[in-house]
Amino acid sequence: MTTSAPARSPTAPPAAVGKPLASYRPYWAKRFGTAKFLPMSRAEMEALGWDSCDIIIVTGDAYVDHPSFGMAVIGRLLEAQGFRVGMIAQPDWQSADPFKVLGKPNLFFGVTAGNMDSMINRYTADRKIRSDDAYTPGGEAGKRPDRSALVYSQRCREAYKDVPIVLGGIEGSLRRIAHYDYWSDKVRRSVLVDAKCDLLLYGNADRAIVEIAHRLSRREPVERITDVRGTAFMRRSGDPNAEGWFEIDSTSVDTPGRVEAIVNPYQTTSEQAAAQGSSCAKPLTFVPNPALTQRVRVPPRERSVIRIPSYEQVKSDPVLYAHANRVMHLETNPGNARAMVQAHGDRDAWLNPPPIPLTTAEMDYVFDLPYARSPHPAYADEHGSHDKATKIPAWEMIRFSINIMRGCYGGCTFCSITEHEGRIIQSRSEESVIREIEDIRDKVKGFTGTISDLGGPTANMYRTGCRTPEIEAACRKPSCVYPGICQNLITDHGPLIKVYRRARALKGVKKILISSGVRYDLAIQSPEYVKELVTHHVGGYLKIAPEHTEAGPLTKMMKPGIGSYDTFKQMFEKFTTEAGKKQFLIPYFIAAHPGTSDEDMMNLAVWLKKNGFRADQVQTFYPSPMASATAMYHTNKNPLRKVTRDSETVDIVRGEKRRRLHKAFLRYHDPNNWPLLREALKAMGRADLIGNGKHHLIPTYQPLTDGSYTSARKKNSTVLTIPSMAAEQPSKPPTQGRMLTQHTGLPPRQAAATKPARKPIRKSS
Repeated sequence: MTTSAPARSPTAPPAAVGKPLASYRPYWAKRFGTAKFLPMSRAEMEALGWDSCDIIIVTGDAYVDHPSFGMAVIGRLLEAQGFRVGMIAQPDWQSADPFKVLGKPNLFFGVTAGNMDSMINRYTADRKIRSDDAYTPGGEAGKRPDRSALVYSQRCREAYKDVPIVLGGIEGSLRRIAHYDYWSDKVRRSVLVDAKCDLLLYGNADRAIVEIAHRLSRREPVERITDVRGTAFMRRSGDPNAEGWFEIDSTSVDTPGRVEAIVNPYQTTSEQAAAQGSSCAKPLTFVPNPALTQRVRVPPRERSVIRIPSYEQVKSDPVLYAHANRVMHLETNPGNARAMVQAHGDRDAWLNPPPIPLTTAEMDYVFDLPYARSPHPAYADEHGSHDKATKIPAWEMIRFSINIMRGCYGGCTFCSITEHEGRIIQSRSEESVIREIEDIRDKVKGFTGTISDLGGPTANMYRTGCRTPEIEAACRKPSCVYPGICQNLITDHGPLIKVYRRARALKGVKKILISSGVRYDLAIQSPEYVKELVTHHVGGYLKIAPEHTEAGPLTKMMKPGIGSYDTFKQMFEKFTTEAGKKQFLIPYFIAAHPGTSDEDMMNLAVWLKKNGFRADQVQTFYPSPMASATAMYHTNKNPLRKVTRDSETVDIVRGEKRRRLHKAFLRYHDPNNWPLLREALKAMGRADLIGNGKHHLIPTYQPLTDGSYTSARKKNSTVLTIPSMAAEQPSKPPTQGRMLTQHTGLPPRQAAATKPARKPIRKSS
């Protein structure tokens, strides 16, 4: 690769503009029209008049033709471009035969593990196998293999060796470079290597999949499609196609070089000579420093590629792993991100810059496609109904919810939205949202007048964002709201309030609920929004996520301090009282997050007790691939700062006993946890928290199996039992999906119903 470059202007170019989705000339098969459902069998293909499929999507989820399911979004988008798209959902992976059911695709296989990462979908944070799968009929577990994206790709290759394979979805996005794998407790290679796919699409893949489909339809070889944003591929080291790129070593991006002494530009030649231990007989003259007058030669960003440490290096060196993770997160803004390359042996995993976000018009185009808004008829009985064995839990949960935006600029280190959707908010128009509500009202069976959610990855980032495109294109901050809200961030909630009010005024709509998580540090910037939300859109309980109360873990999460929560709580209670309602806040917390000490968890437990909260379900930190918090977990280093051998060491909660202790602090009220907590509190020198008074955390007595207590009588208390964020039990699916899909990778937060606190069992008399 070229190592020098001509000079360039010091001003950064504005964010690139992508080719509009609706600007392509439709493929010739457009004449076949629109299918009610994308076909899953040969008989359905024949009914449509097809002799073959142009594209076949293989997915780990049941096929639900709804914009919350990624494979449906991509399938309908490709159909709108004129392609014949078939669907193979949850195939038996024991052989290649199920991958041949629709025949050989003319253009390519599109492969996705589904709306969730298959490993997170199958295993809990304690690596135990889950008993159900929300994306499968009847919630049946075991209908997809571990590492589904990898297995499906290999079977597609086995079925038709010469058909290109395009891999995407959340699972592919989180594994596009060498990554720490929590389930095997080791660093694995890029999924590109093991899946043997031709292209990997990461992030929101709408724009990339459309371009690739049209280029392949023009018979362009897949190995030549190396310039599409949001894609990754493998190439041999020294590939001549890489000529003309300016390679930058990642250590020069993130590590300061040798510090040179500052030269005085007005120093005379005699003074310069004296400084070097010699003399000069020439007259005194002022000599400018050449370093200050010559133009700095910077490689053009659009032809620059950053080489991060190789798979072999990051596998054996945690510091280099943390460094590579940090560099990757620095290159996520589509306005200024550069390509990256990582060696795997004698081949390179090449990552093009992230995809260009969709415009509002393009978001409307995608969400206005003719979705059937229901599961494929293959999952129903002969009468078209669904019983317990055929109902798809994820569909039941989101059938009356609407996604109004994509992306999140919060930058929480444990969340995979950063690695997948990015930080730039992409919003639908108000008209598009209203049209979808009317479609649900008029077409979806079982609608009773309640929209269960109007949100997205975050409830209240709709139409918010950077003040100007130029500032946004130049920014490299990992978060727009940490450590405080950026001065360039527009936090106007006016457009969202307008959507809420217009939606709840529609005929036939009785209630609009907000179930997506509210970013409360943004909400408090708009009292009008909080009043609207609390007065009209809370169904008794509103979930928010402070995640912790202590600065140690909060700084590693990039979350605001508990003071923002307190402010929001005051506003929530004020407007609840004014509305004459009984409503409650449900705060979610994380146990065992990197940077959390035992004392931090103890202080959180004391806060919960003081505020009368009992966590019904507990989220334990789950290290999803490529997240910044996962890099902390694996390396003990903090990639939020420059990583060196001597940089900050992060306290990591490892081992079953300590993880169990942190969960026990969140469930301080559970008698089963009291023995463990007593032992820990004594070891921490905080035995003062053990006692039978209101100011104590846990009592001295212990209930016996017959319902009696070992010592002093316990007094009644009234507390609110709350469900905490249930990472171990995936429930509500993302309100937005993609096949080459969206969302966090972490299981969605569960909006479990709260239950009144049980009265303690009194000592037998």
